[in-house]
Amino acid sequence: MKSKKNRNFLIIVFIIFLSIIGLYKLDMYDKNIMEKFLSTFIDIMMDSTPFIVLGAIISGVMQIYISNETIRKCIPKNNIVGYFGAALIGLIFPICECAIIPITRALIKKGVPLGFAMTFMMAVPLINPIVIMSTYTAFNDNISMVIARTVGGFVGAILIGVIITLLQGRRQYLLMDRLIDNKSYCNCGCNDNGIMQCDGNKFKLLLEHSIKEFLDIMKYLIIGAFLATAFQVLVPTSIFDNISNGKMLSIIFMMLLSFLLSLCSEVDAFIGKNLLNQYPFCGVVAFLIFGAMLDMKNLIMLFGTFRREFVIKLSITIVSVVILVSSVFLLAGL
Repeated sequence: MKSKKNRNFLIIVFIIFLSIIGLYKLDMYDKNIMEKFLSTFIDIMMDSTPFIVLGAIISGVMQIYISNETIRKCIPKNNIVGYFGAALIGLIFPICECAIIPITRALIKKGVPLGFAMTFMMAVPLINPIVIMSTYTAFNDNISMVIARTVGGFVGAILIGVIITLLQGRRQYLLMDRLIDNKSYCNCGCNDNGIMQCDGNKFKLLLEHSIKEFLDIMKYLIIGAFLATAFQVLVPTSIFDNISNGKMLSIIFMMLLSFLLSLCSEVDAFIGKNLLNQYPFCGVVAFLIFGAMLDMKNLIMLFGTFRREFVIKLSITIVSVVILVSSVFLLAGL
């Protein structure tokens, strides 16, 4: 399994290497392409990396200092309360989608029910004060967009959590094999028996875990950022000019666009504001909700974290739910 994973990763790196050579050749015809590409790639990496660091540290704190028993005591017995709490916790835990995957991984390893964890992962990048305020600032003359994004994201996140629970049942063996055993983080003999116990300094152990988590996620972020940059720089937006004619088509296209652009949920509203001049309300809602739940860089990080079958199942569920939620606004005439 590990050798196959390494082989696939090397193939992707080789493709990126060939792509860079191709960019240099294109640069002979358009002197600005390489400059645009590097600038866009660096922007995406600089926007995302601090949140990956934050997510890795939070994940490490959860693994080292918070016991399984403490986590279990915090899990509501009532499913309705659990899903609502998972969807709203971002109001006091404001992070974007760049940091959410390592934190969700830690929650699942600590025994948080899968449905709650998936609702948490989908909702926090949408329903947090920073994202709500940035959306309000971008659409200051259109408070309905703020409400649509927040309420739509809330409902969509809960639906995704419930559906994944129904599809997956109690089977929670979802993490890649190399991520299940906590001993892979260090060689001090730690075990995941509540709070990790070992002879070493806990702060040192926290650093080891956080660095391991950071490096593990970063390689997938780099690949995702590269692909998103290639789309932004090499694909002319003029080819999409006629898509705004049909509302349902615009919903699907806006979801695809948000996936490919891979914008942070804290800044994508400013792009959405400009899109509203050309595309219908329901399409822009789809852009703002879907991009925070699933984009190119996050999909690649998901494949590096969870088993392939589960990621495919989750992705199809997200696409279906966002289309459903956006269609409600379409039927409302928006």
